[in-house]
Amino acid sequence: MSGRTDDMPVEPEDARASSRTDDARVGDQAGPDRGDTRRPFAAGAFVRRHGWFLGVLAMGAALRGLAMLGYRPALWFPDTYTYIVTVFKPRPDLVRPAGYSMFLKLLEPFHAFGLVAAVQHLLGLATAALIYWAALRGARRRWATLAATPVLLDAYQVQLEHLLVSDTLFMFLIVLAVALSLADRPKLVTIGLLLAAVTLTRTVGQPLILLLAAWFVLRRQIRPAGVLLAAALVPVVAYGAWFYATYERVGIIGANGVFLYARTMSFADCARMDPPPDLRVLCDPRPAEQRPPSQEYIWAKDAPLVALPGITFTQETDELAARFAALAIRTQPLDYAGSVLSELGRSFVWGRPVYPDQEIYDYYQFPVTPPGPPGRYAAQLGVDYSQQYERGAIGTTIAEPYAGWMRAYQDVARLPGAVLLAALLVPPALAAGRVMYGRRWTPRGRRRAAKPSGVPGPAPWLLPWTTAVVLLVTPAAAAEFDYRYVLPAVPLAFLAAALACGKRKNFLIGISRNVRL
Repeated sequence: MSGRTDDMPVEPEDARASSRTDDARVGDQAGPDRGDTRRPFAAGAFVRRHGWFLGVLAMGAALRGLAMLGYRPALWFPDTYTYIVTVFKPRPDLVRPAGYSMFLKLLEPFHAFGLVAAVQHLLGLATAALIYWAALRGARRRWATLAATPVLLDAYQVQLEHLLVSDTLFMFLIVLAVALSLADRPKLVTIGLLLAAVTLTRTVGQPLILLLAAWFVLRRQIRPAGVLLAAALVPVVAYGAWFYATYERVGIIGANGVFLYARTMSFADCARMDPPPDLRVLCDPRPAEQRPPSQEYIWAKDAPLVALPGITFTQETDELAARFAALAIRTQPLDYAGSVLSELGRSFVWGRPVYPDQEIYDYYQFPVTPPGPPGRYAAQLGVDYSQQYERGAIGTTIAEPYAGWMRAYQDVARLPGAVLLAALLVPPALAAGRVMYGRRWTPRGRRRAAKPSGVPGPAPWLLPWTTAVVLLVTPAAAAEFDYRYVLPAVPLAFLAAALACGKRKNFLIGISRNVRL
C-alpha cells in the first residue's frame, strides 16, 4: 500500500534538509525526469570536482590539435607500409600480427591518413581519461590527475600518436583491459576480447593474457579467470588457424626465432658455444662490444642470417635462428641476463641518447623538413598501396608556425626515464614501509581503518604495476630496447603509483611522522 496517512510519523525538518543536501551531492546522477533546472548545476559541479584533470585534458587536446595542423596528414614509419599491404592483401604477416591492419581497414573507406592520426590522438586522450577514472577508485583526485598527466603532456607521446604505427592502439587496449579488471564488476568476456586484440596488435601482449588471469586467481575468482582465458584464447587460436592455413606453420607470426637470435648476438660467443656446423654460419667473429645493434642482424644485407638463401623469415631460417638463440642462452645465461638488464636500463636514463641508430631515432622527432622517401625497410609495394589507401600522393606537409611550436615543445616537455623509474619504485616502497612499520601512515589524530576480515586480496596497484613491468621487460628480453616500446608502460606505472598513494591528504607528512630513521 502506498501513499501517506495521518498516523504515519512525520519526517523531522533536519532530516529533510539532510536529504536535500544528499540529493544535491548526487545531482550529476540526476536523470531527465529531475528537470532541466538541475542540469547546469550538475555540469558545474562536475567541472568543479574534476577541474584539474579537465584543464590538463584541454592542454593535451590543444597539443594534439597543433600536431595535426603542423604535420599533415600524419608521420610515417617503415612499419607503416607493411600494415598497409595487409589492408589490401588480407593475409597474416610473418613479422607483425594483423591487428593494426584491421584498425586501418575500418578507416579505409574514408581514404584519409589524417583521419587515422586524428583517431589515434583521440585514443591517447581516452587513455588518459581511463587512467584518471581507474585511479579515482583508490586515490585522491590530485593523484589521479598526476597519473594521467604524462599521457596528455609528454611531447613524445603526442608524436607517437601522430605516427602511423600500432603502439597507440596497443596502449589504449591494454589500459582499457586493466581499468575494467579493477572495476567492482569486471566484464570478463570484454576483458578477454581486449587481451586478444592486444596480442593480435603486438605479440609482446601475449604474456598479459596469463597475467590478468592470474590477477583474478589471486582474488580467488577461479571461474572468472577461466572465462577470461577462454574469451582471450578463442580469437587468438582462430588467428593462429588462419596463419597455419596460409603458411602451414604453428603460431601467429613466423619471426620469433629470428628476433631472439638477433637479441642474443649482443653477447653470443661461438668459441664458448661450440655450435654444430649448421649453426656456425650464424656466428659473428667480431667482439661483442664492436657489434651493431640487434636489429641489424635482421635487416642489414650483410647480416649472417640475411645472407642465407631464401627470405629471412622462412620456417627453416626461423627454426635455425631459434636453435642458435637457445644454445647461446643455455651456454651464457649470465651474459643473457646482463644483456637484458642493460637493454632494460635504457628505459630509465635521464637523457635521450641516440639508439639504436640515427635513422630510427629521427622517426620519433617532429621533423624540421618534410621527411624523405621511405626508409630502407619499406618495400615499394607498401608505398603503392599507401597511395591507393589515400587515393593520392603520400607524404608529410609541414605547416609553420604550428610545426615549430611542436618542435620547441618537444625540446623541453618529455618524461625522463628516471621519473618513470621513480614511479615504478613508489608502490613496492610503500608496501615495504607498511610491512616494516606495521601501520598505514595516516596523519596523527586520524583513526586507522579496521583490518578486513578474512585473507586480504592483492592490492589494486599490483595489476597495473606488473603490467607495466612486463611491457618493459619483454621487448628487452626478446628483441631490443626502443623508445616507442616504453611509452605504453608509462600510464600504467603512474596509475600504480597513484593507487599506492591512496586517498591520504597529507601523504608525505604521514610518512615523516611514522618513519623513524
